[in-house]
Amino acid sequence: MQQAFALRVDPSRPVKEESFRQNLSVLLTCPDCQDDEVKLIEEFSSGDLVCGGCGLVLGDKVVDERSEWRTFADSEGDDPSRVGGPADPLLDASEQFTTIISFKDGNTGAARALQMAASKMSKGEGGGRNLQGAYRDCQTMCDAISLPKSISDTAKQLFKRVDEERLLKGKNQDAIIAACIFIACRQGRVPRTFKEIVALTNVPKKDIGQCFKVLERAFETTGPGGGPNPTASADSFITRYCNHLGLPVNVQRAAVFVVTRVSEEGILAGRSPITVASASILFATSLWGIPAKAKDIATVAGVQDSTIRTAYKLLYAIKEKLVVEKWFDASRPIGTRADWANLPA
Repeated sequence: MQQAFALRVDPSRPVKEESFRQNLSVLLTCPDCQDDEVKLIEEFSSGDLVCGGCGLVLGDKVVDERSEWRTFADSEGDDPSRVGGPADPLLDASEQFTTIISFKDGNTGAARALQMAASKMSKGEGGGRNLQGAYRDCQTMCDAISLPKSISDTAKQLFKRVDEERLLKGKNQDAIIAACIFIACRQGRVPRTFKEIVALTNVPKKDIGQCFKVLERAFETTGPGGGPNPTASADSFITRYCNHLGLPVNVQRAAVFVVTRVSEEGILAGRSPITVASASILFATSLWGIPAKAKDIATVAGVQDSTIRTAYKLLYAIKEKLVVEKWFDASRPIGTRADWANLPA
């Protein structure tokens, strides 16, 4: 299985010898029965591994890994939390243990000395604590812009790979987290602009961009299905912006169609996908007579309203190529029918 966010292969770098791996395809058989389908029985009471056919003991000191159903609660009843919280797959097993030293030492001072020693060790081996703090910051940033759990988990996994490879030493941690979130959004096809990611932190845009470029060069950040990461397109922002503006579904579909036609005509080539999406929404809402001002769309999209109006004028020049005749059908109910008279020049 390929490792997530594997390092990119440098053809000029010498090939390292493959490290030893345990062969998991080895079958354990009974030397007496010589049967590949023999049933091996683990006798946990005696700690032996026994052949079910002839009774030959094949191993000893077998560890019982089954659940321990004893209760350690102070009160009567079940104690479902007997083994602590769930394990975090993003942390190593050794990083999920906590050592608590009792204060009771008979006034000998041994407890305080042990606590100081444990504190020094935790500071010296603070990788797990640093990761836990970074994961909390990453989750807070993802929650701030309503990203799904799959995106936050991908960003955390990428941050862990950065920590393992010792990349971006000396860089601001918030900048690294923001770059990881941006790559996770692109990989998961959840459109978020770079400006939205930058707004989550107090770090300069330049620092986040530098971290992003380093991660793009260092890791294989392929999209779903092994394909390349797609850049954010204008139609990927339409649904989110329309939902923020409270627009009906028919207007959303019309805006998506306008974006598709604009891309085919190449009328707004070279402009930002956010500008194209905003201008298309303004065109569609005006065509249906919905009072959505350019200023309102600019607030949602994070661009200047003058930029949207300039792009809208270019769309108005080829308005006949951006519509479908059935939108103007007189048999449609009022409110679901487009009208050229609603379109401002």
